[in-house]
Parts: sequence; structure tokens; C-alpha cells
Amino acid sequence: MEQVRRRGEHDACRGWLIEQHTLRTQRHLDQATDNAVRLKDLEVIDYTEEDFAETVRDVDLVIDSIGGDYGARSLRTLRDGGILVRLTSKPDEDLLRQAGERGIWAGCVLVEPDNAAPATIAEPATGRVRLGRLGFDRSAANRRPPPERVPGCRREIRMRRIGGVVCDGGMTIKTDRPGADGLGDVVRVLGEWQHDGGLVQLHPGDVGWFWRFGAEPTAEATRTWSRAGEVLAVGLLDGADLLRLAFAPQALQDEELARQVVEDVSAPERGVLLEGKAYVEAPMGALVQDLLLRGGWESGEPWTPLRRDLGAPVPDPGVRVEVIGPEQAHEWAAVLRASFDGSTFTDERWHAMAAGAPYADARCLVVRNEQGEAVAAVAVWSAGEGKPGLIEPMGVHRAHRRHGYGKAITVAAARALQELGSSSVDVCTPSSNVGAVATYRSAGLERLPERRDLYRSAS
Repeated sequence: MEQVRRRGEHDACRGWLIEQHTLRTQRHLDQATDNAVRLKDLEVIDYTEEDFAETVRDVDLVIDSIGGDYGARSLRTLRDGGILVRLTSKPDEDLLRQAGERGIWAGCVLVEPDNAAPATIAEPATGRVRLGRLGFDRSAANRRPPPERVPGCRREIRMRRIGGVVCDGGMTIKTDRPGADGLGDVVRVLGEWQHDGGLVQLHPGDVGWFWRFGAEPTAEATRTWSRAGEVLAVGLLDGADLLRLAFAPQALQDEELARQVVEDVSAPERGVLLEGKAYVEAPMGALVQDLLLRGGWESGEPWTPLRRDLGAPVPDPGVRVEVIGPEQAHEWAAVLRASFDGSTFTDERWHAMAAGAPYADARCLVVRNEQGEAVAAVAVWSAGEGKPGLIEPMGVHRAHRRHGYGKAITVAAARALQELGSSSVDVCTPSSNVGAVATYRSAGLERLPERRDLYRSAS
């Protein structure tokens, strides 16, 4: 990466900054350097020797092709009223706020790179920079005249005399497995994506519940899709034939990402889903759903999501509730086995689950009857302060049903999540499980519109 600053007073532009993330060949690097030295009064900053954020000031335009903390660092180089363009993702809310306070316009551009770009990266501007797809933020603090449409090209931006754009040699989507050491980062980004505006398909608690099989199997079941080092989608193989997907909010309509995910789930050799009948759960409104349906996938079983806002006090459940620790793990495991037909949950799996990164913000609860017997169990998972929390799983011992313990343990779960700082409590159950839906509704959870998974037939 190089940062190039132009000195002098050429028209109204006091300076500009180019961030060059990756040039794949030495030929490209030589081309860009040859072009750069033709410009008058250039200062080249070697990022390996000094921090551009400490040395560059009064810049008119920053084009950020890296993401992460480079956006905040680049703000320090910009003059008030400057421009920050990110090629990796939409600027986050904190970055937008900081930019707005200084009158800086912040937006994002998705670029379709080509190999000819380095040849013109530092040539004097003719007044236009041609780009592929655009996605600018339109918050009140960042309103400026929209880009001008120019006949003969898809979209262009007219700019002042600014002499460069970024070429990084291709911003492709990378599919990966995080490994056990990378699961903490996966849990972190999943937590960041949770919001009360809509049900995110995959919660940190889903990964935490899977962790009962151990860290290595959880890592083996996890997939990530990223661009320029930024994770944009996470998948969890909840069985060999079911992939549950979550997307960064700003990436729900990212076409490049959606097509890569569709290609990966459709080709068994990619190591995501096996050949034959398979299922995908994806957020409503995600482009990947449309592409899968166009590719022959079909709508599957309906699921009912339910939610309770935790902004108001949650009543006492009216029963004896205990938080389970390692000493009582066997009781929690026994209730779970007695709640679900075919369950093989064991004490060892509880300990494996409790050792996972997501369990730091989780609780396991039991309800006891008047005789002191554990009759219902639940696990609750927080995604952090002000984020939706998750119930996964909840069960009532088959010998103690029809006594209101399901409602009581659900209310207790809501109270626990409220104490953990969650903004709401979420749960999702098959619509065919009318008993579970009725239990959650009796505990004050509101039924939300049904959603369906997608499936590919075996033939």
C-alpha cells in the first residue's frame, strides 16, 4: 500500500490521498510508480516505515480499499468537508457520526476492477472517475449532490481535479473455514450483526449450542465468506444437509457475495453441502434467497419466529428457578434428554458447551417443582448489550407437562436475558409445533411472520 499526497494549490484541491492495497505484479507496481512521478510535487509515503494517519493532513479525498480501522484512521487525514469513499463496505454508524460532525461526506463504492486500471492510477484527472456499482450513504449528515449520470456508461462520478483511484488487483470473495482459533472472531461478528429490526438467521447462541460437540467439530461446521479480510457472511452446517446463513446487514444485497455463496452451496466439491437433498436457511430479504430460487431451489417447511421486547419489566415466573453450574450439569442434561425424543445430550456435552466462547454471555436455567425436582430447562444466549438474545433450547420433562412449566421457564429465560442486557428475547420453532408456539405466546412473546427455508431435491 502506498499513500500519495499532492502538495501545492492546484485549482481548489489542496491534496489527495490514494491507498493502494495490493498490486499483484511488479509490472503493475512499476506502471503506477512511473505514472505517479509524472505528477508535480508528489510526496510518497512508505507505509512500512511511517503511519500515514500521523503524517498526512488536509486531504480532500480518501479511497479506502482495506476496511477495518482504516476508515477511522483516514478521517484524521481529511480536511473538514472532505470525502471518504470505502471500497470494502458501508461505513459503520460511529464512522458516519464522526464524519458528519466535520462535514465529511462518507460513502461506499463497490468496484468492478480490471487489469488496465493500474496504468491510469496516477495520471492527472480529466474530471471523471469511472466506477462500476455505487452504494452511497444518504444519511442527513452526509448529503451532497448525487453522482451525475453520463450517457454511454453505467455510472460515473464527476469530481474536481483529483488525480487517482484505487486499484487493488481484484476484490474477490474468499470462502474459508475459520479453524478453532478463529471461532472467537466468528462469534464476535455474529454478535455485531444482531439487531431488533429483523431476525438474523444465525445468532452467536446457535454457534454456542453447536459447541456441545466441541471446538474442532464446530470449526469444521463453520464457513465464512469475506472480502479484503472483512467477514460478510457466516454459515453453520447444522447437520450434513442443512446450512444456516447470516449476512452482514450491509451485504444482504451484495451480488458478488450472493453469487459466490450460491455457487458454493450448489457444488458438492466446494465442501459446503453434500450432493443430494439439502437445505439452506437464509435471512429474509437476502439476495441469496432470490438466486437460489431462480436456480431451482424450492420453499420448504414454514418456521415461526417469536419475540418479546425487554424494554419493560418482566414479571416473576412464579416458580423456583436456578442457574446451572458444572455441579448441576447432570440435572440439566437429564431434563433435556427427557424433553426431546431421541436426545443424546450428556453431561460431557454440557461441559463442552460451557467451555465455548459464546457461553461467556449465556446461562442455563432449570425450574424445580415443589418436590425440588428439575422439571424444565432452557439455555439463553446474549449477543451483547442492547442486542437481541436467543432461547436455544427449551424443554419440559415429558413427565411434568401441562403444569405451566413451559411458560414459567420461558419467562425466566426472558428475565435472565434482560439481566444480561439483551434488548429482546428471540426464538424460532417449526410452525407445525403448535404446542411450542402456544407456550411461547403464553409467556408474552409476539408471533412474527412465518419464514421458510429453501431446499434442493435429491434428483
